[in-house]
Amino acid sequence: MADYKPESMVSTIRQSPPIDVTTKYDAAWVKDKVILITGGASGFGAGFVRLWAKNGATVVVGDINVKMGDALVRDVRKQAGHDRVHFVHCDVTDWQSQVNLFKEAVKLSPHGGIDTVVANAGIAGIDVLPEGKNLDAAEPPPPNFKIMDVNCTGVLYTTHLAYFWLPKNPGSKPCSIDSKPSTTSPRDRHLLLLGSVASLAPIAIQPQYNAAKHAVLGLFRSLRSTSSLQGIRVNCLFPYFIDTPIIPTFGRLLLAGGAMGQVEDVVAAGTRFVSDSRILGRSLVIGPKVHVRQKDNGEWDLVTPGSPGSIETAVFEPYADDWEDVDAWDRNIVKILNLVQIGRGWVGWGHDIVKAVFYGFGFGRK
Repeated sequence: MADYKPESMVSTIRQSPPIDVTTKYDAAWVKDKVILITGGASGFGAGFVRLWAKNGATVVVGDINVKMGDALVRDVRKQAGHDRVHFVHCDVTDWQSQVNLFKEAVKLSPHGGIDTVVANAGIAGIDVLPEGKNLDAAEPPPPNFKIMDVNCTGVLYTTHLAYFWLPKNPGSKPCSIDSKPSTTSPRDRHLLLLGSVASLAPIAIQPQYNAAKHAVLGLFRSLRSTSSLQGIRVNCLFPYFIDTPIIPTFGRLLLAGGAMGQVEDVVAAGTRFVSDSRILGRSLVIGPKVHVRQKDNGEWDLVTPGSPGSIETAVFEPYADDWEDVDAWDRNIVKILNLVQIGRGWVGWGHDIVKAVFYGFGFGRK
């Protein structure tokens, strides 16, 4: 039998190297970026807004909670010392509401475009899916799938709109691992997805939340394979149980004796992605701070504080090796798409435009 040789597609999909969490980044690199964030009125969404506005970004917050959204914007404007922080009411489960959010963000943008879209909106709660109620009824009533609607459908809407507006961002260039982040070159095309530890592991009694967050993981892993064709960089965060209002009292009781992650660590991880335009197709899990030491094979050992060679961290990269060894389908489809784009160029684009126009007049229809 011939020796097996793994075939890496990392360079083909233009993915950046694995993240070294000890590498420094500068939050000031978000200066003059225009950032749209859904669900940014509370939790770590609000933490993102505060830090990014403080460092000079224009931030447009879309949230269903008008009272909290307005209060946040007023407070952040005072802290940041500028008024480039805006609130727009948005129900992420409503397509037109999200369309209006994006259109308003473009209007509010100093340069008429959006640099980063953060699909942050999400909810949790008591899941009705496994409950057997009204068993004596002639037929079951429709279930409440609000968790799925917000955490899955809402994210898909945000993603679709990001792919419509990001390539149109005036002054932006296709993403590249060779870009040079700075305070003087803010233009970008970036989609940041928010998953969860529930994207990576089973969460008991939360099937809707678990399913929705697994969907975000699948969305991210698929998009990062071809997003460079649109010049868009896609990254993802997977927070563990973080000390925010999304965790209700019963959840905190279940977590008693364990450790929760902190909002500032999620904000720092998100800021690394938003500020550093060289990061393409990467993700981070954010949990409680621990002391670890990396082994020769790249895996991590949990160690006591002060152990030789140890570091304190709250972040790790999951699925870092997705494209180091790929199956035949992924390998061939990515190569084909790249070759088609290169081969057709402007001539192919022009041909398609002409064909579309003639199709509109009824020519070529079957």
